[in-house]
Amino acid sequence: MHTYPTQAVVLAGGQGSRLRPYTDDRPKPMVEIPGTGTPIIGHQLSWLAAEGVTDAVVSCGHLAEVLQDWLDSAVLPLRVTTVVESEPLGRGGGLKYAAARLPDPEQPWYATNGDIWTRFSLREMAAFHAERDATATLALARPRIPWGAVETDAFGHITDFIESPPSPYLINAGVYVFSPTFTTLLPERGDHERTTFPRLARERRLAGYPLPHGAYWRAIDTAKDLTEAAKELDAQ
Repeated sequence: MHTYPTQAVVLAGGQGSRLRPYTDDRPKPMVEIPGTGTPIIGHQLSWLAAEGVTDAVVSCGHLAEVLQDWLDSAVLPLRVTTVVESEPLGRGGGLKYAAARLPDPEQPWYATNGDIWTRFSLREMAAFHAERDATATLALARPRIPWGAVETDAFGHITDFIESPPSPYLINAGVYVFSPTFTTLLPERGDHERTTFPRLARERRLAGYPLPHGAYWRAIDTAKDLTEAAKELDAQ
């Protein structure tokens, strides 16, 4: 019987420079998905709560007070604590700093980047993580390439055009399951993706969970992503 995580860290400190002017007066996770009236982080917290999370630590950075004000005034489906780094600690240091505020350091936890919008079963990902006895598990997405692709035959004739095909590569989807020991392996400052993750990969303690077919995932990086997310929401 698996014990599914009930605690999570949301990394919500990004500046979102490619989303200007939307991010001129708010951090990236506070940008609203058109037509929903809810910021990205609101959708994330609802998803985490629906997956059994009762406590979330939100790591704030750029324009932290805007995010904190919204969290204070919103009716949220789970308990939320916010942390703000007094000095930049890097992605790994920031994750460690936020994890120190989780209610139970002896239990596994989820983490998610604050600029993605996704829906899939976190419990299934946690079971995958436990079955592999991993220290850390990354969700893996296969995004669509933003250009049309061209297929050719061996002689060089074009045989087909494919609009926005899936990438041949899996990418880090920005959703994680971590075992309790993972926190101790994080750097005090610096980037865990250059230190902790490569070390765990060498030791075969880093797992990759491909998102199930049909799972919704989108990184919100540009104004076009906001428009596409709104369209996809209408289509669901």
